Amino acid sequence: MLKKTSKLKSAQKKAELAVVKTNQKINELGKYTQSLYISLSTMQAQFDRIRNITDENRLKYERNKAIQLNWKKQTENIELEYKKANIKTVGKSAIGVGTGISVISLGPTAAMGIATTFGVASTGTPIAILHGAAATNAALAWLGGGTLAAGGGGMAAGNALLSLAGPVGWTIAGISIVATGLMAIKTKADKQRLENVYALISERDVRSYDLAIVEINERIKRIRDELKILNEANVKIETFGKDYNLMTEAQQYELGAYVNLMEAATMLLVNPILGLQPKFSEQDFNMLCDAETSSEAKKYFAEHKNLVISMSNLLYKITLDDKDKKVLVKSLKKNKEFLDSVQMGKKEFCIEDLTMVERALKYRYKNRSY
Repeated sequence: MLKKTSKLKSAQKKAELAVVKTNQKINELGKYTQSLYISLSTMQAQFDRIRNITDENRLKYERNKAIQLNWKKQTENIELEYKKANIKTVGKSAIGVGTGISVISLGPTAAMGIATTFGVASTGTPIAILHGAAATNAALAWLGGGTLAAGGGGMAAGNALLSLAGPVGWTIAGISIVATGLMAIKTKADKQRLENVYALISERDVRSYDLAIVEINERIKRIRDELKILNEANVKIETFGKDYNLMTEAQQYELGAYVNLMEAATMLLVNPILGLQPKFSEQDFNMLCDAETSSEAKKYFAEHKNLVISMSNLLYKITLDDKDKKVLVKSLKKNKEFLDSVQMGKKEFCIEDLTMVERALKYRYKNRSY
């Protein structure tokens, strides 16, 4: 007789499959953003050849051009950091969850998908989880299905994985909070309670991934629509000539409309997919610290940044009663990798820390809509 799959195992499996589907969609998005970048570059080249264009249009065009180039640079950085990390991990086993994209197969298309999914600020500075080489490695580990520990990823890099996912993300990062946590609990009732907590977290993650897939599909549709318009515009611009002053009034007006079109299309490259942004970001943390009126709370947050961000992402929209908190704390106190990641000792971490995390989340719920 086959053993019945537990609620936790079932929820984890669904979360892993959701990661597979999400990564496949990110890869598909990369193909379209690659085409979008080529069309925008073609339009850039045409604008570069036009003389006497108005200052207003020139300013807009140059700003869009800079954003596009910064986005392209970020995709190249993602590829470079991946290759560096991959070389360091040759011959070492990877901890994966079968995400459907081979670590070895990452290329320009996937890199473009990653850059678009997580977003690149107009200044060229990576936002969200892509903050520095180590965090990039961590993101690639999640997308590639294996840890790139030798490449400098991991939790010390700034909780990149913890900002992306619940138990699935933690596992890829090399911190097995579920298995280690359950081993630390002795009674059957407490084990069941902890399993229920982690099952709820995994179910929440599945909903997030599903919504992200819907968002990515919508982004792909918008890019396809924009590509058609851009390609038609590129054909028309060629007929306008190379001197703005010699164009008809109608052509000048149309050229201005194409500058606005370029601006809207550029945003499809750099605006992040909101469904895959950290639920509690570093920006949220900074806003929390600025808004906090209690000097004790402000001091606590300043001293426990990693813990607050990590646990806030893990417990986002998860309601725990007192018994849940006690079991969760007991399990995490036995996890050395977790304690190292939040820079705390076994004797330091306690239930009061979860109270402070709840305080941070309460602020987050009140001040951000997604």
